[in-house]
Parts: sequence; C-alpha cells; structure tokens
Amino acid sequence: QVQLVESGGGLVQAGGSLRLSCAASGTTFRVNAMGWYRQAPGEQRELVASITRGGSTNYGDSVKGRFTISRDNAKNTVYLEMNSLKPEDTAVYYCYSLILARNYWGQGTQVTVSS
Repeated sequence: QVQLVESGGGLVQAGGSLRLSCAASGTTFRVNAMGWYRQAPGEQRELVASITRGGSTNYGDSVKGRFTISRDNAKNTVYLEMNSLKPEDTAVYYCYSLILARNYWGQGTQVTVSS
C-alpha cells in the first residue's frame, strides 16, 4: 500500500523560509512525477510545483522565483524549499506521487505565514 508522509510545515514570519519533505513508500514500482499542491480556506486546490523523474520542473505563477522543488529518486522523496514566504502562502500543502498512472496523496501539512 502506497503511503506518502509529509513533514516540515509550521509557523513562520513573512520573509522567512521553510522546507517541506514528502517520502513515498510501499511500492516497488517507479515513482514518476511528484509535486505539491496547496489549499487555503475557502479556496480551490492549486498547483505549487511539480517535478518529473528526470528533473524537469513546473511552478505555479505565484511561487516562481521563491520556491524550489527537488527530488531524490533513490529515496522516493520530493522536497519543496520555500523562501521569501508571504501571508498569502498560508495553506495546507499536499504532496502527490504519480505511480502507474495513478496519483497518490499525502495527508497534508499546514504552513502558516504571519505578517
């Protein structure tokens, strides 16, 4: 059974940084794309960043230049380095992994940015 475990969320002041991690386990199949979405209260879930197994990245417009996604294929782990955080970055962040054409999701980790 595939499980995604996230860590690294928390409370930070505006202008600060956080690093999120998400490890996928319970599979012997190749993990393809990985990434992060976020959802703020009353808002739709939006793409933050994604990365292919080969390392190609894609970012949501609101985080370009501030966030960096990376991964370790040997560990089936994806990371999200978040810098210059803003109050509008406050949300629950969900990681996902694409395995055999199916998306698996983490439980979510809260990121709160105070002004």
